[in-house]
Amino acid sequence: MAGAWEGLDPAIADAMIENVVGIFALPNGVAVNLLLNGQDRLVPMVVEEPSVVAAVSNMARLTRAAGGVVGECDASVMIGQVQVSAPAPGAADRLRSAIPSLSALAAGVHPQLVAFGGGLRGMEVRELRYDEPGEDPEDILVLHFFLDCADAMGANMVNTVAERLMPEVVAITGGRSGLRILSNLADRRLVRASVRIPVGLLDEPAVPGRDAADGLDVAKGIAAAWRFAWADPYRAATHNKGIMNGVDAVALATGNDWRAIEAGAHAFAARSGQYRPLSTWKVRDGALLGQLEMPMQVGTVGGPIKVHPTVQQNHAIAGIHGARDLAVMHAAVGLVQNLGALRALAREGIQQGHMRMHARTVALEAGASGLEISQVVEALCRTGEFTVQAARSILGR
Repeated sequence: MAGAWEGLDPAIADAMIENVVGIFALPNGVAVNLLLNGQDRLVPMVVEEPSVVAAVSNMARLTRAAGGVVGECDASVMIGQVQVSAPAPGAADRLRSAIPSLSALAAGVHPQLVAFGGGLRGMEVRELRYDEPGEDPEDILVLHFFLDCADAMGANMVNTVAERLMPEVVAITGGRSGLRILSNLADRRLVRASVRIPVGLLDEPAVPGRDAADGLDVAKGIAAAWRFAWADPYRAATHNKGIMNGVDAVALATGNDWRAIEAGAHAFAARSGQYRPLSTWKVRDGALLGQLEMPMQVGTVGGPIKVHPTVQQNHAIAGIHGARDLAVMHAAVGLVQNLGALRALAREGIQQGHMRMHARTVALEAGASGLEISQVVEALCRTGEFTVQAARSILGR
């Protein structure tokens, strides 16, 4: 494990971005117990927030007793946009008629992509109008093209194709050159994960400070919490943040662009005109049914994946087999992370379990080390006072 602890070499970091002054480290954990599509998987996660890795591991253990999580992913199709402003009359029809020749041009930009199972998957023309009240209106014409990026996230591939198409699109439409870039609303690259948990597996025995709970009541509480998120965007934002706690941590660990994933996820959540939860939880026929669907633009080649040693090690730990496999892992982790948060909310509330994890950070800040950490954590939990001052008092400092 020496390589994992050593992490990124400063010389490599200096080549990756600009103005490097150091290396910023975050904890790199591994969630366990995940049974995904019938296979045991370890999940590398990079995150600073307490309870995230623990929640995934605990809920993965619960779901594996129900047969685990089932997941699937669409092909790795990304959307590129070529925009022209002030198009000439009839430009949209001319652009549609030119799709065969534009497709041939686009297909020739990355000829090697076909050998890896990718390639161009079509084009469409969109007619938009900017008509914000109080501002001058503007007609906008956009050529969308769909590129299967195989095992790459695909941003550079898509942008290269868009740049190549722009001069031809301008000539055809008679408009002004606009943007040529990918869209992070990757709604042709969706991933889905689902789980079915018999309510009996949600039974909870009585423990000190907490009464026993019937599994059906727990399931109903989880479903009620989801309905609140469906009805209220203020709750849905926090609901989805819990999903992204897991998704982002896997993205960071595997060298993927968590900002692109976040952008696509939240845009997708608002596609109906109201911001909604990305997951659903319902009680049906004696079981809690959970489903998650969201865009997932991840890759197993390109970016920092081949140059960052810890990212490479995390790919090996996870046993990843291509971008679609990695996307399914992201979704499974997001779903079980969401389950953990909703179960806590439906029972004792999120704070009780979270503060126990937070107590470790408080103990470290107070100067605890080694065995002192667990002793301080237990004492803080008994008193319910999670402050640095209280931790120092326990340590006698």
